[in-house]
Amino acid sequence: MQQHIQNNFIILTGGPGSGKTSLISALGQRGYATSTEAGRAIIRHNQIVDGPAVPWKDPAIFAELMLSWEMRSYDSAADNADLVFFDRGVPDIVGYLELSGLEVPAHVRKAAGIFRYNPTVFILPPWSEIFTQDTERKQTLEEAERTFHAMVSAYSDCGYALVEVPRVPISERVAFLIETIGAVT
Repeated sequence: MQQHIQNNFIILTGGPGSGKTSLISALGQRGYATSTEAGRAIIRHNQIVDGPAVPWKDPAIFAELMLSWEMRSYDSAADNADLVFFDRGVPDIVGYLELSGLEVPAHVRKAAGIFRYNPTVFILPPWSEIFTQDTERKQTLEEAERTFHAMVSAYSDCGYALVEVPRVPISERVAFLIETIGAVT
């Protein structure tokens, strides 16, 4: 498969608890196509069956399942000509593995090169006022900050231009995204 850039595929990334999922949900409520975050769904499913694919048991298998999920999400959205907002993307797996101190396998780097999104990626910075932990998000705020920096590095290394989303109410974040996308697409 050759590299194919989907300019209508917009990634939102960053550390946990930065408001990505809430922002994706708000975009969906406004009629935009969205994709579900791989990590939370994989954790939830593995907790139900007491499976090994959670970051605190087997981060490598967790990464493989996230990669599979992200490639499937990409393929599922491929026929959509409108904007599609992704709650993370394939390069997030590169960042996750590097953050975890694991080697990034060649096939993961290859996937990040093949499954290409809009060259502008929106990154949400850590935001202590909204950060919470739950049964799927066990990271601390410090880990969220490290994750943010790992995503900056991973996406930059994959050739994406990062735009930081301001720490403002969701309606203003949505307006910022739509205005910025209009300027870059």
